[in-house]
Parts: sequence; C-alpha cells; structure tokens
Amino acid sequence: MGNLLCCVQVDQSTVAIRERFGKYEDVLEPGCHWVPWFLGSQLAGHLSLRVQQLDVRCETKSKDNVFVNVVASIQYRALAGKANDAFYKLTNTKEQIQAYVFDVIRASVPKLNLDDVFEQKNDIAKAVEDELEKAMSAYGYEIVQTLIVDIEPDEHVKRAMNEINAAARLRLAANEKAEAEKILQIKRAEGEAEAKYLAGLGIARQRQAIVDGLRDSVIGFSVNVPGTTAKDVMDMVLVTQYFDTMKEIGASNKSSTVFIPHGPGAVRDVASQIRDGLLQASNSDHNH
Repeated sequence: MGNLLCCVQVDQSTVAIRERFGKYEDVLEPGCHWVPWFLGSQLAGHLSLRVQQLDVRCETKSKDNVFVNVVASIQYRALAGKANDAFYKLTNTKEQIQAYVFDVIRASVPKLNLDDVFEQKNDIAKAVEDELEKAMSAYGYEIVQTLIVDIEPDEHVKRAMNEINAAARLRLAANEKAEAEKILQIKRAEGEAEAKYLAGLGIARQRQAIVDGLRDSVIGFSVNVPGTTAKDVMDMVLVTQYFDTMKEIGASNKSSTVFIPHGPGAVRDVASQIRDGLLQASNSDHNH
C-alpha cells in the first residue's frame, strides 16, 4: 500500500538513501517520506546509525618468537552527515576494518616480547584506533572505541608460563618457610639460653643459701655445745646429708641402681674424701 501511495517509512537510528533514475539524490532521515516511483525516485537502501561491534582475531608472532592470537574488539558507527560516503564507498565495511586491524597488530606485536605484549596492550589498542580513525573517516565511519580483549599465546607456551609462575611461587613459599623456621630456632635458642641463665642463678643462690646455713649451724652448735670444733660440726652435717641422700635414693621410683658404702665407717671415709677434695681445690686456687 505504501508503494502504491509512494510513501516510505524510515525507522529511528536509521537513514535511507534515495536515488532518482539510479543517481544519488539525498539522505532520508527517520520518519515518513514521499518517494514518487513514477518520477524515477526509489530507495537504494538503508544504513544503520547504531554502534556496531566487530571482534577481530589476529594471529601473529612476538619478538621472542612466540605465536600469539590477539583479539581486538572494534566499536564503530556510520556518521549521519556522511551517510552517502558510508553507503557508496565501501562494499564490505567489516572486511575493510579487519584488514586495517591485521595491518596494525602485525606491525606492532613483532616489536615486543610476549610479556611486553600483555603490559602494553592498551598502547596496541590505541595504535589500532588511531589508524582506523584516520582510514575510516574518509568512508563516513567513526571509530567509537578499540579494545584488546584477549591475548592467547600458543598452548604449549601458556603451559610453560604457568609452570614458571608456579615454580616461582613455590620457591618464594619455601624461602618464607625457611625464614620462619630460622626465626623460630633463634627464638628457641634464646629461650633456652635465658632458661639456663636463670637456672644457673637459681643454683648459685641455692648453694649460697646452703653455705650460709652451714655457717650458721657451725657457729650456733659451737656456741651451744662447748668443746666442739668446726670439724666436729662438719662431720655431723656430712653424716646427716649422707643419710638424707640414701633416703632419697631409696624413695626414688626410677629403675637406676646405685651401689654405695653403708657401714658406719663409710661415713667417715666419705667425710674424709670430701674434706680432701675441698682442700685440694683450695690449694689449686691459691697456686693460681
């Protein structure tokens, strides 16, 4: 019915190209238009002004001889003011854009090592966008945005890279574990040294207390029992400690067996041996 009345409808975000007797006449904006076919007018076609997206996968080789697939996402649209150029100058817009993307990527990536390709993907995208903007503006198209959305090395290279990263992380973990064990051993050694130092202080104080107690006992016994000498008092103290030691050995539940003299004369022998040892130590200290 519209054709009979010579009326056509152009949808929103779309323009139509009108020709007369096969020659470009004008661009029809969205809305209803009169196209008198009996006067030679006709619609050559429609052109969308919406933003379109084209994903381009390009295989190339990096500077360190690694084959890699680079995926670029191109967002573009036709300009309403240059709709006639966009409609007439290009037969296949997508193939034209793809050719420019291939050219830029294959000129940029071979200059970079694989790691640099990942780090400089924004620079590669900018180079692609600049080249496309310069080339496609002459055909009535605007490049809205260009993104490098994926970089895929060869599968064997990708596996090797993952193994290298895993080995590096394991090495770092081993170093951290060794450092932690080192710190733990240092702290344990410091703790043991402090414990031994404190134990030594305790033993020294214990022995000092024993010496002070023995001295007080000798003095008190000599005062309270006239006629006794310090030697007599020490013999009695040694006898007392001797029997205390035997008592402790007998009360112990350990399986160790100790053979010691237990006759009355043994006490005198033990006392003599202790006194002789003390005298020898004293003489040695004086000689030094």
